[in-house]
Amino acid sequence: MRNTSIVVVLVALLAASCGTAEDTGTTTTSLAPETTTQPLQQGELTRADVPRATVTDVTDEEIAALVAGDSQFAFELFRAAATEGDNVFLSPYSIAAALTMTYAGARGTTAEQIADVLHFGVDGDRIHVARNELDLRIGQVPEPLPDDDREPLAIEIANSLWGQYDYPFLDEFLTTLAESYDAGMNLVDFRSAAEEARIAINDWVEENTGGRIEDLIPEGVVNSLTRLVLVNAIWFKASWADQFDPDATAEGTFVTLDGAEVTIPFMNGTARRGYMSGDGFELLRMPYAGDASMIVIVPDEGRFEDVVAHLDADFVADAVGRADGREVDLAFPKFEFTSEFSLSAVLAELGMGEAFIPPAEDAGADFTGIAAERELFIQEVVHDAFVKVDETGTEAAAATAVIIGLTAVEDPPVRVEVDRPFVFLIEHSSTGAILFLGQVTNPAS
Repeated sequence: MRNTSIVVVLVALLAASCGTAEDTGTTTTSLAPETTTQPLQQGELTRADVPRATVTDVTDEEIAALVAGDSQFAFELFRAAATEGDNVFLSPYSIAAALTMTYAGARGTTAEQIADVLHFGVDGDRIHVARNELDLRIGQVPEPLPDDDREPLAIEIANSLWGQYDYPFLDEFLTTLAESYDAGMNLVDFRSAAEEARIAINDWVEENTGGRIEDLIPEGVVNSLTRLVLVNAIWFKASWADQFDPDATAEGTFVTLDGAEVTIPFMNGTARRGYMSGDGFELLRMPYAGDASMIVIVPDEGRFEDVVAHLDADFVADAVGRADGREVDLAFPKFEFTSEFSLSAVLAELGMGEAFIPPAEDAGADFTGIAAERELFIQEVVHDAFVKVDETGTEAAAATAVIIGLTAVEDPPVRVEVDRPFVFLIEHSSTGAILFLGQVTNPAS
């Protein structure tokens, strides 16, 4: 059994034509070696000559605004993606991070639409500084308590760039990603060795996700027109604060949205957890051993769609705020599933449609913050995610590719049986950042 972990990877692929930028007076950086007569070594690394900013002037108010915007985006994306009544799992935190990295190269209406869809609460370039500070805060995991034999909470966030070695990237773009995302540029040759580049990127992804994501970028997605790949990975590992006794796990019945009954293993245990009963739903806050929790929202029978339709950051914050710590005799399903879906249509529907329109005559996508030539647009956004919940804790993996190409006295124990479809979030508790968000409609699927 592998270590209990949550892994998220976010990847953006940007492609351009074989042409070079016109002389516009804008500073560009060609990352080519002094001579190109020798074959380029895959994985060679360079970066803008600036370190990551590890001390920032970002205020708590800016962090709160960033988290609030991320949360609004999370629920809008979730509702748009969870339309078929199937199990759904995604990482709005990583999707927002990757799109913010892409935003660094967007200009004009394209940038405005990305900012609007992500609900940036921080203006201009401050969004990158704030994103960096949020990453740093989430990465500050406290030391475990003495004599605590549970797996300690671990959250790691990593970014990288993969660029065509002779493409004229703008200095400003590379500097922003180095300072705020600690992203260096791995030099590759998409033009003549696209498959080798794809394998190198997938190897990096596999290494940074504990081997859970083995083939993120399918064959043929990266081609000779690709010029840049941005990768964001978040790795989360957590044990329950109050772990379930495996010997207490027993088979039980889960009722799906269509009324079918499936037999699955339920974990059972009594512990002090946050609980509240609202209008048409129950809520549980199940803490991990560290600064993170799973929030579970269980709609009453027949109320699932109604409750999901009202989910937003204020709804969850209000419900969590009214959850009292009390003894909960809990039956919670063990589950494991994978979600696979495209986000391109969803993101366009949410309002960033211009980014998907090939540029022509100063119309369509504008990514001239990456290179001076206006020739880039988003071809596809795909997202795969895996989640596993058991007696010890939680493990998950997710990957997203944004392909850009050419022209989260005490009352007596209350009995909670999570035996019907539910929504769950995994949050970074002190910041409130939603790291993961999903729904379980059939744990047996």
